[in-house]
Amino acid sequence: MDKNSITGFVLIAMVLFGFTWYQARQTKAQLAQQAQLDSIAAVEAAQAAEYASSLQPIVETVDSTPDEAGSQPVAIYKDSLLESSRLRAEQLVTLSNDKIELVLTSRGAQPYSVKIKDYKAYDSDDLYLIKPGSSDYSFSIYAGQNIKTSDFTFDVVSKTDSSAVMRLAFADGGCIEQSYILHDGAYNVDNKLSFIGMQGIVPKNVSMMDMDFTAVIPRLEKGYRNESMYSMVNWYFEGDKKPEDMGRGRNGSKRIDSRLSWVAFHQQFFSAILRAPKEFASGDLSVTFGQEGNEEGTLMTCSANMRCDIKMEDKVEIPFEFYFGPNHYQTLKAYDHKYEKTIPLGGWLVGWFTRFVIIPLFNFLHKFIGNFGIIILLMTLVIKIAVMPFTNKSFLSSAKMAALKPEMEKINAKYPKQEDAMKKQQATMELYRKAGVSPMGGCLPTLLTFPILWAMFRFFPASIELRQQPFLWCNDLSSYDSIINYGAKIPILGDHLSLFALLMAVTMWGYSKMTMQNQPMNADDPNAVSMRFMSLWMMPIMMFFICNNISAALSYYYLLSQLFSIAQNFILRKFFVNQDEILAKVKAADGKPAKKSKWQLRLEEAQRMQQQQMREQQNRRK
Repeated sequence: MDKNSITGFVLIAMVLFGFTWYQARQTKAQLAQQAQLDSIAAVEAAQAAEYASSLQPIVETVDSTPDEAGSQPVAIYKDSLLESSRLRAEQLVTLSNDKIELVLTSRGAQPYSVKIKDYKAYDSDDLYLIKPGSSDYSFSIYAGQNIKTSDFTFDVVSKTDSSAVMRLAFADGGCIEQSYILHDGAYNVDNKLSFIGMQGIVPKNVSMMDMDFTAVIPRLEKGYRNESMYSMVNWYFEGDKKPEDMGRGRNGSKRIDSRLSWVAFHQQFFSAILRAPKEFASGDLSVTFGQEGNEEGTLMTCSANMRCDIKMEDKVEIPFEFYFGPNHYQTLKAYDHKYEKTIPLGGWLVGWFTRFVIIPLFNFLHKFIGNFGIIILLMTLVIKIAVMPFTNKSFLSSAKMAALKPEMEKINAKYPKQEDAMKKQQATMELYRKAGVSPMGGCLPTLLTFPILWAMFRFFPASIELRQQPFLWCNDLSSYDSIINYGAKIPILGDHLSLFALLMAVTMWGYSKMTMQNQPMNADDPNAVSMRFMSLWMMPIMMFFICNNISAALSYYYLLSQLFSIAQNFILRKFFVNQDEILAKVKAADGKPAKKSKWQLRLEEAQRMQQQQMREQQNRRK
């Protein structure tokens, strides 16, 4: 290893450890902020639990009693009915279908908890997208005083297994009504906010109201890093091609000053989406990620503080729609609101390939095969066969260049000096011409396969079908596999060892070794030595560290892809490339006039000009 290679390796190591140190400082700052938020959430959860402990799904309202000193609580609201509602205990109402269980609380007439029935959390507990008492959904409007719906206990006026209506009455005869309808066999909930007889209570000049939707999203997956990197807040402007997002493991906030259609609190595999068919006028969005390993099991706290238009009349109805369910592409797409665009499938080219090739192929194979490890194996085989016309050209070009190794050694011996580099390059190009080899022949086909590799990088960690699916020693293909757990966190590596990632890195090293061992290389060229070191050692090591903490399905796919490439390369070199024939072709071309393309002529002209400039510089030095 030369000096430049060692220097490069040291610099890379310094960058990696510097990044780890910086992340540690950021984590410490986030921990202090999250501690305050967690303390508030803990107090609120304790209060909610105290209420709920003595309540059935529907309980009778309990009037307030004097405090220990015998005095009544101080009134806050001038409206007697509002004051009475403020002091009443909450009621819990359960709506349920075969997909979700939605518990509503009459305190604010809002969601209290959301359980997804078809899935389990990683620890096999019931999967609560919103745990009891860990969300807030309220509206604020001026009605002589500032009124926030979450401060009051609504009356439950009607309830079925799939619907509920709650009202907050005013002394002057008006009321605020919240209704919820849970659809059969679906993850969506219709919510309608109504103001009935409120035109004399809400001033005419009030044209806006505020809506607050906040939810604490819990940890649901095995690996925090992988889960947080695919969790975010999305928002969508009607008519756009896709929503915007922030988060992906980083705290953030965003002020939206234009109208928008919906907001999504997007965990890696599940989402809570709130849509306003009449659109929100503006809003403030934020996301704060919990520290890894926090006692509350918090992944992130998401908040949407939105402003809504309102024109007060005798009866005003403002519709909203909730989606509480999995980030399954076809399920989200069926709602026709661009919900499926929240799934991070890559940019326009990679995303197009994933949506129209990878996902249909995956779904087709899943119709007949239940084992997802076998499905990934067959997908890899199909993709490799599809791109074989391109990769064959690349491998053949590489194999022919390897066959010219004896001739290349003669050229290196003929031009050993650094100042003869231009002559060596010309002689090499002439050798390739005689052998009918294009040095660029393998580059373009290889570049064409990059979108496929990136599409797989995006698809597997975001595919809910792989969630908690076992294969071989791995118990969850959507997360990392671990054959060794250290019990302590090692910088960059983590607290475990992934066997799929290790096998993938070893196979990548073997493939690089195979392709380079017969390649001609000038040992005196530091750039060539450095590039060889990077390809043979640094790339497998870096890929191991990357894949050690991400989806095992992705590491498994890269492992299979490398194995297929090794087999393809071996077959082509063994049965389709004859070294003696190539060398004979070179000898037969000696002495014959070379037919040169326009590109070759331009290249040679550029080389002559460069040689002339070098001679002039040498003459000036002398």
